[in-house]
Amino acid sequence: MIRSWNCNLCGECCRPYLVPLTTYEWLRMVQQYGYSSIRPGVDGFYLKKNEDGRCIFQYKNGNRWLCAIQNYKPIACKLWPFKIFRRPKYGSAEQALFVFHGQRFYIYIDSLCPRLTWGKPSERIVKYVIPEMIQIKLGWRYKQSFSTTHLASNVLFSSNEDG
Repeated sequence: MIRSWNCNLCGECCRPYLVPLTTYEWLRMVQQYGYSSIRPGVDGFYLKKNEDGRCIFQYKNGNRWLCAIQNYKPIACKLWPFKIFRRPKYGSAEQALFVFHGQRFYIYIDSLCPRLTWGKPSERIVKYVIPEMIQIKLGWRYKQSFSTTHLASNVLFSSNEDG
């Protein structure tokens, strides 16, 4: 039941979480940035963090936190604050259900994101953001347009979240 969401570059998504890497992402990161950019874990590899808990690739520009690895950004980063599953995971299956190309997905949200507006989902969320997130999750697309801070999404949906 998210009415709207967009990233304002607050950087809070890069602090409390470990960012898991797929095998492909791990290889790309090691090739591009070396082993020092990766933190091994019991169940996989993660992006390394600074002492303050922020991702090592996050940097401040004015009052905004930016990502230095946009071209190498892991899927986990692209999907946040959305969590996409093939089966209900956290309950409220009817509310979480989203049918995309005839397939059932269950969409949950990390409520720690400060840019969430609760309520009936807007047209932008239903038609653009969630489908793009599912496409990224499935590997159908890599580039983000509506699910990130980007000029196109700001221009198309500047003030009216319903369309």
